[in-house]
Amino acid sequence: MPLVCIHLPQGKSAEYRSAISDVVYDVTITTLNVPENNRFHVITEHASADLIIDPTYHGIHRSQDALIIQITLNKGRATLELKKAYYKALADGLHARLGLRREDVFISLVEVKKENWSLGNGEAQYA
Repeated sequence: MPLVCIHLPQGKSAEYRSAISDVVYDVTITTLNVPENNRFHVITEHASADLIIDPTYHGIHRSQDALIIQITLNKGRATLELKKAYYKALADGLHARLGLRREDVFISLVEVKKENWSLGNGEAQYA
């Protein structure tokens, strides 16, 4: 049950934002084995003053198109090897679909216990 928050620079088209969501969804299903129809994405555009992404941290040179993708998912869903494959597949997929530089894709996985989700109806479906 991933929850995806995508933070990107202001001024991108609806098609661009939709393509990012599509790539994240597809890669999440194929790489992390998440069930289909499990798309919960929040896409937020930010003015340059409100999206601070260091342009050179860790020796990676980022452009003004850099974005942040944060995925909250069940703890234990992915091994270290799966996480590495996911990061690569996501950066490669965004590059192939949108021409987004791999250096501009910042990804953060946040793992939570299954009981920390309510999918609706005020119930803890995974508890």
